[in-house]
Amino acid sequence: MGIRLSARLTALADWVPEGARFADIGTDHALLPVYLAASGKIAYAVAGDVHAGPAEAARRQVADARLEEIVSVRQGDGLSVLSPGEADTVCIAGMGGSLIVRILESAGDRLEGVRTLILSPHVAEDQVRRWLREHGYVLDAERLLEEGGEIYTLLRAVKAPDEKEATERNGELYDIQLPRGKGQDEGLKLPEPLAYEMGPLLVRAGGELFRRKWTEEIGKREQILARLRLSDSPETAEKAREWEAKTELLREVLACLHAEKR
Repeated sequence: MGIRLSARLTALADWVPEGARFADIGTDHALLPVYLAASGKIAYAVAGDVHAGPAEAARRQVADARLEEIVSVRQGDGLSVLSPGEADTVCIAGMGGSLIVRILESAGDRLEGVRTLILSPHVAEDQVRRWLREHGYVLDAERLLEEGGEIYTLLRAVKAPDEKEATERNGELYDIQLPRGKGQDEGLKLPEPLAYEMGPLLVRAGGELFRRKWTEEIGKREQILARLRLSDSPETAEKAREWEAKTELLREVLACLHAEKR
């Protein structure tokens, strides 16, 4: 086919439904839509980027692949490059969660008909999961993937057919009870804010990469705690107590997953 994707882009491509009308927002060189179009997996694609340089590079990529009739390259901010109902699958990857939420929030009627969202925030994942739930989308896949020494989070969500089903499915998704070790009767009820942060499907799946990601996060939080404890300010002391409680809860989650594995 001529285009080789990174492991992360390959994983995102695997999640795109067959025959999708696809939009790649922040497309850079349009590698993902060109790969999908060349493989025959999608019916049509819009490759959008806010910057002129990447948009021009994307045009060259599409022209070199002779896919101009399938992949339309457009320069513009976020989903402004789409018309309402033009796409049924949207991918936004390689940016922070707060920016992804801003793009989705400002999309307006351009999200009409978008059934599948494929997202890869590199920070603030909790903001993305919260937005999805609040707007009738339900996570149906989450994955951690290591590439170049970084651990990436990949999310896929589908639009529920109505508000009632969205509420029910999301209620079940975020109702997480983790078993504790032997001799302890009650499990650990995971608070929803932590489920947004850690990922409801990722928590259930566990695994070595999940453990490593959150062990590293605990280490970062302990460094912050050490600095907070140096202050005599009552406000800082209160913040330190909050951070300590949350860090301890993270340790407890990992301990529960370890106990379940045994």
